[in-house]
Amino acid sequence: MQASGCFSLVSISLLLFSFSSLSSSLSDAEASFIARRQLLTLPENGDLPENFEFEINILDTFPNQRLKQAYIVLQAWKNAIFSDPLNVTGNWVGPDVCSYNGVFCAGALDDPSVNVVAGIDLNHGNIAGFLPVELGLLADLSLFHINSNRFCGIIPKSFSKMKLLHELDLSNNRFVGPFPEVVLRLPVLKYLDLRFNDLEGPLPSELFNKRLDALFLNDNRFRSHIPESIGNSPVSVAVFANNKLGGCIPSSIGNMSNTLNEIIFLNNGLSGCLPLEIGLLGNVSVFDVGSNSLTGVLPRSFSGLKSVTELDVSGNILTGFVPESICKLPNLKNFTFSYNYFKGEAEKCMPSKRSSVVLDDTSNCLPDRPKQKSKKMCKPVVSRPVDCGKSKCGGDNVTPPPKSPPAPVQSPTPPVQSPPPPPVQSPPPPPVHSPPPPVHSPPPPVYSQPPPVHSPPPPIQSPPPPPVYSPPPPVHSPPPPVRSSPPPPVHSPPPPVFSPPPPVYSPPPPSQPLPVFSSPPPPLANDIILPPDFGFSYGSPPPPMFPGY
Repeated sequence: MQASGCFSLVSISLLLFSFSSLSSSLSDAEASFIARRQLLTLPENGDLPENFEFEINILDTFPNQRLKQAYIVLQAWKNAIFSDPLNVTGNWVGPDVCSYNGVFCAGALDDPSVNVVAGIDLNHGNIAGFLPVELGLLADLSLFHINSNRFCGIIPKSFSKMKLLHELDLSNNRFVGPFPEVVLRLPVLKYLDLRFNDLEGPLPSELFNKRLDALFLNDNRFRSHIPESIGNSPVSVAVFANNKLGGCIPSSIGNMSNTLNEIIFLNNGLSGCLPLEIGLLGNVSVFDVGSNSLTGVLPRSFSGLKSVTELDVSGNILTGFVPESICKLPNLKNFTFSYNYFKGEAEKCMPSKRSSVVLDDTSNCLPDRPKQKSKKMCKPVVSRPVDCGKSKCGGDNVTPPPKSPPAPVQSPTPPVQSPPPPPVQSPPPPPVHSPPPPVHSPPPPVYSQPPPVHSPPPPIQSPPPPPVYSPPPPVHSPPPPVRSSPPPPVHSPPPPVFSPPPPVYSPPPPSQPLPVFSSPPPPLANDIILPPDFGFSYGSPPPPMFPGY
């Protein structure tokens, strides 16, 4: 009764609301409507009742109870879909759930003779809807991939029942709310991709105690300091770019030396000094802290980054000397330290001296180098170097550098006789339930040029960050060299512009043509059957190969 009532509610809402155009995007009102529909279908505690599946009368017969449960889930999900312009779920009819598009079956791990739904892949489907609470019935699910769709609302608590879930890809949708802590209760999860959504609030410290191998949180609205527990994480790839994380990079990052290969902190409002422990990351190939508010000097311990190929510290308030030991790292291909306040660099760090490495020293305070800041801009920072040893974060007392163009110091403060503030009777603010401002246009690829800020910029730290324009250089100097980013694959053109439009590089399209969804191949004992195009360690998407994450 409960489920059929939910289905009726969704059916009525379909009559009230129409999503018909293939290329149409979801407005904020439409996304809010879908989210409200989801909330109305949730049980009182937001989770599944223990006997939920027995409350539905089904006349069809099924090979086993688990496939019957899968049928209940998929029919509930189909009724929670408001738009399916590619007709992905068009054949989700009848009891043969293993033949449904995007559904993959295999022998159960505890009994290979029992066929179960082991994987769901609806990537790039342009489907608009929400995730129903019934999804928790898929207890045998190992992978759940729905990137590049238009799903709205929250991640149901019932996901915690998916004890075998190994890969969870919810990227490039319109999920809202705080960090979905339900993922912390998935015991064998290895791959978590939440990028390009509207998630917000702090990052839980428990996240970094999980045995994840890949973690993508970029392009949300997370706002907190990076937990000290980050050093406990065994991830090989971690991307935090384009959020509102502030404060320092914890020194515990050095504890990640055995597993970490790529880490991206781009455009987060980070402050303080670069911890010396970064030099312990001998396996890191990509290290990016560009477009933040980091102060102090470039630690000489960075000479320990023996595997680094891409090193980006641009767009900060770093000063001091750029040592030769960093510019001579054995695997270095690209070192960008532009838009800082460095006052000296080794000869090997000058762009014209070593053609095998791309070096960029634009817009610093380097004497006798072209395209540098003026003495007036350099003096407030260079004359008052930060002593990183006197403060945990360092640089809290540095004089903020002027922006470009520098704001005149003589700008008058408002006189005491300034007009009074608006009266109390001024128009009230928008109601709380109004949809949040859209932030769904993904930025250009991160390394084609510094990305724009996707949502209101983070609060100004002390010192304030340099302007994060696109590109960010001062008016008087040209932009930094544009790094080439990989072209879109010829074999699989990007999907139409939806809401949000799927970014070409996050997540990347599969390396093979999308599978023709039909009955899966016969299951192998103790194996989980994956979609035919899954040739990577992580099916969708694989851990990003720099650039283009």
